[in-house]
Amino acid sequence: MSRMIATWFGVGLLPGAPGTWGSAVAVVLAIALHYAGGFPLLALATVAVTLIGWWATHEATKGAEDHDPSEIVVDEVAGQWVALCAVSYGAWHAGVDALALWPGWLAGFVLFRVFDITKFWIVGWADRRDDALGVMLDDVIAGVFAAIGVMALAGLWHGVLGL
Repeated sequence: MSRMIATWFGVGLLPGAPGTWGSAVAVVLAIALHYAGGFPLLALATVAVTLIGWWATHEATKGAEDHDPSEIVVDEVAGQWVALCAVSYGAWHAGVDALALWPGWLAGFVLFRVFDITKFWIVGWADRRDDALGVMLDDVIAGVFAAIGVMALAGLWHGVLGL
């Protein structure tokens, strides 16, 4: 079960860029969670996936030399959902259809991938922990940076530009 969760039910086994696949699937699931229960459900699911992912990653990498194999993508799901909570909250708070904020969902995806790949600042520190907590934490922190970026872009677009 831990391996299934860690690879996000096999998404991490897809060829190419498993982290990007994991993030892309996470966007679709975040939108579905938003429609099912709004921001509160996505926020709760984010906390749950982060904690369960930490356990699953620990179990899946126990005794392995590689603490963060590419097929483990539950961390991308958690981090991507952190980034998208900003968009979900905006749609939920304003009472608008979530897909009306499609630029925010797209920006959350792109910004999260940028911060996750570049390992900017404390994202890299978390990644260098070489343990299951570090695997999860670097993506959660990348998600926080991406969420801040999404909010800044929304503020610029809707506030400063008045669009």
